[in-house]
Amino acid sequence: MTFSPDSDLRVATLGNGVRVVAMRLPHVETASASVFVRAGSQHEGSRDNGISHVVEHMAFKGTATRDCQTINLDAERLGADVNAHTDKDHTAFHMSGLARDAGAFVRMLADIVLNSTFPAVELERERDVILHEYAEDEDDALATAFKLFDKMCFGSHPLAQPVIGLRRNIERFSRDELLGYVASRYSAPNVVVGVAGNIDPDALVREADAAFGAMKGGAVNAVEAATYVGGVAARRQPGFSQTHVVLGFPLPPQGADDHAGAVAAALFGEGMSSPLLDQIRERRGLAYYASCSADVMELGGQFVIEATTAPEHLDAYIVEVGRLLAQHAGHVDPVGLARARNQIAVRLLRADERPLRRLENAAQNLFVHGRVRARTELIERLDAVTAEDVRRAFETMLAAPPALAIAGKLGKLPAARYADVLAGALGRRASPAPVAPLAKAA
Repeated sequence: MTFSPDSDLRVATLGNGVRVVAMRLPHVETASASVFVRAGSQHEGSRDNGISHVVEHMAFKGTATRDCQTINLDAERLGADVNAHTDKDHTAFHMSGLARDAGAFVRMLADIVLNSTFPAVELERERDVILHEYAEDEDDALATAFKLFDKMCFGSHPLAQPVIGLRRNIERFSRDELLGYVASRYSAPNVVVGVAGNIDPDALVREADAAFGAMKGGAVNAVEAATYVGGVAARRQPGFSQTHVVLGFPLPPQGADDHAGAVAAALFGEGMSSPLLDQIRERRGLAYYASCSADVMELGGQFVIEATTAPEHLDAYIVEVGRLLAQHAGHVDPVGLARARNQIAVRLLRADERPLRRLENAAQNLFVHGRVRARTELIERLDAVTAEDVRRAFETMLAAPPALAIAGKLGKLPAARYADVLAGALGRRASPAPVAPLAKAA
């Protein structure tokens, strides 16, 4: 095993390739343990889209030695919270409770990740639960807009696929398919075990070695980088009185370590004094909710502007956002730049105060960069971003075809109409990107 030199942080690589992160946080009396698996919707084909999410649900439904009731009781009799989530780039399993039980959390999570049996009878019950979750997601206009947005950004690449998957896949997945997916994706080089809290880091590394040291090896779950496409899509959803809009542009992926896009997003639309909120909400009343963020992933990045507006304000909203973007491609306000840097620094500090968030950040660092980067390193890189770097980031984004997704209440005009409005707002003569047919709710 190899270790990092930090006395309160241990990063160990077990003999089989499993990485272990143990963080001592002496100011808390609790501990959180997580297992991160580099298997998410970006690792799925179209026929198995959604299988990572189904595996996450089913992992708690029985192991070789415990049924689902025992799994829940074993955690809750210790007062522990149990949770899990699936994302595009990973699946994670969590337990949080008293620090003295951290070793037990690692052992119980190992049982869930390594020994799940996916009982057929439980699969049929859980299938209905997941289909209810799917229906809720389909009924959410903002979630629909984001799914359309991902498709417009990345086209047919797996990164464009929804984490929850496709209904027909959820209805079809068999126990054998789940077991086969786990056998092919859940291997030691794709796993990070993390523990944070008032713990002995060395002792928890030993616990992780005992629990995961025999996990099978294998190759890293690699996927080719996504190619950004751009395009416009719209979907009418009956029953909604407002329109949800997601507009975005490409950013470099995580591996590029380019922070200008993140600073640009904070400058443009984080906080009430940001240009987006000040102009769209405070001065023009075009939306109650609007925000801007940089979603930088392993395979690609997105500069994301989202808002909820009234259908009659949609054109004006798109025009004003286009004007603001063009303005920032010409000049970046130094006061706004300082505000953005400070907001990002505070966000990083707050994330460090949440053990599970710290563990997830560490796991993503290991998956992408092969090491856990110190918070001070990230803040230094952000502080090094200049006004010219940010201006250039806006200029580069606006040279690419935008991705625009609209869902909720829409008029009878075709999606091409919104493409032309956006083209005009960005100072272009023709439709800025391919246009998808106007879709109805599924």
